[in-house]
Amino acid sequence: MQPGFTTLHSMEDPDLINQAIATNVRAHRAHRGLTLDALAARSGVSRGMLVQVEQGRTNPSVSTLTRIASALGVTVARLVEVSDVPVVRVVSKADVVTFHQGDVQARLLVGADMPLILELWDWRLAPGEHHDGDAHPAGTREMVTVLAGELTLTVYGRAYTVGQDDAALFTADRPHRYANLGSEDLRFVMVVAEPRETHDQ
Repeated sequence: MQPGFTTLHSMEDPDLINQAIATNVRAHRAHRGLTLDALAARSGVSRGMLVQVEQGRTNPSVSTLTRIASALGVTVARLVEVSDVPVVRVVSKADVVTFHQGDVQARLLVGADMPLILELWDWRLAPGEHHDGDAHPAGTREMVTVLAGELTLTVYGRAYTVGQDDAALFTADRPHRYANLGSEDLRFVMVVAEPRETHDQ
């Protein structure tokens, strides 16, 4: 069980188990970049049945779960694991981890590691400041939205301007830079989505 995640389950509550299966199948399918059609072809389970499973509208048989699990490269136990279903995780501002480097401030608001490594950051850069980001593992994506000021985002050697209320999505497997070239404080929120290097079995 992940810290901060609440486990609410009972083996006598089939609706909760079905919701766990729905969440886990969706998450593992997304992690592997499979469409419903691709998973149907791999597993031999019809697309219609997969839709019902992912919406928690059916109680799939062991045979169906076995085929889905095999196609996703996980165990059936992983698909029915209720403890992986995050109900609610609230992080108070007192518990937010803050990193400082000069006039650059980065706050890691919340994170999770199943099935992707996900992090939500709140960044603040004073005028003239910048932060150089190292290359992340292949497949990592970052999303940013600017709350105040103007962000100059450099990726693959090319600079992009992201203004207030604008957003950007980019591949972060190369070095990149966040810079405040303006005269006002810059604040932006960033999400990092990084694939896990090994699949949990």
